[in-house]
Amino acid sequence: MNGYTFDRTIYDGRVSWDFYRFCVKKQPALLRHLPKQLFGALRYALGLIGRAAFTETFFCFLQEVPDADALVRLFWETHRSRICEWYLTRKKADDLIVSASPAFLIRPICLALGVENLAAPEIGKTSGRFVDAEPAGAQARQSFSAAALDAFYSASLSDEPLAKSAKQSFFVKNGAAVPWETYRPTVWERAKRFFLSREFFWFLIIGVVNTFNGVFFAYLFSLLFQPNLAFVCGYLVSLSISYLLNSFITFRERLGFAKYVKFCISYIPNFLIQNLFVLIVYNWMGLDKLIAYCAAAIIGIPVTFAMLKVFAFRKRRVSKEQ
Repeated sequence: MNGYTFDRTIYDGRVSWDFYRFCVKKQPALLRHLPKQLFGALRYALGLIGRAAFTETFFCFLQEVPDADALVRLFWETHRSRICEWYLTRKKADDLIVSASPAFLIRPICLALGVENLAAPEIGKTSGRFVDAEPAGAQARQSFSAAALDAFYSASLSDEPLAKSAKQSFFVKNGAAVPWETYRPTVWERAKRFFLSREFFWFLIIGVVNTFNGVFFAYLFSLLFQPNLAFVCGYLVSLSISYLLNSFITFRERLGFAKYVKFCISYIPNFLIQNLFVLIVYNWMGLDKLIAYCAAAIIGIPVTFAMLKVFAFRKRRVSKEQ
């Protein structure tokens, strides 16, 4: 038995998103659910809700779809061509297809392809809610762990735990399957995995607060000290506040003096970059000091986040034998 994820592996795209856009074109009034969906996406990105809750929020539009089965049939009439050719040349009847998208959306195309083994969450076609208490994706993982897979195919690096459960694993990209262990992500792929995370989103939010604190305290100190010295003082105050917020919210770590020292060290590149920027904007270019403080505060954000994640708040990996 071979196992395949559906999105971007068998299907060229993300089927749930494509189906939603298809439904909106048929019923533009469904767009009234967009604010709720966007708010749910934000909460999910920040780690405030789980994957299952976000899935139900996304599919809330199904409550106003009179005949979901008819729309699914029409959808596959126009989107079947997006089933990747490379899969059609190697598919077998006993393939196991796995998807976090609802079963009612995936099952018709699986049957049309002659594949009966499907692991996907059961979501009500009229409610948009899970039929059972099974979180999205959990059924798929259980199926993988229970099945004796000869080969596993996926186009997502996040499926690495599943890839390790198969005898052979392949990463699918641009219509070609390469052995998982030989695939090397591009710089862009590594950057997306690193920065598109709950931690980075919280870091950005706290960064806004920290920017305000830095500018505010620097301006206050500038009433007493020379502008460059005032910037340093304001930076140190905002840095301490940032440590508290990032410890409790972003990385969810306990406070500690050693971590605080590492946190401060992590900000050294950012500090140097910002001071250089203030020097250029204020001292050399002669622009207003408030403009210099604001502009400097947003410089070096990616560098700072990387330093914090890999140095100050780096989590130790615990081996299974321990």
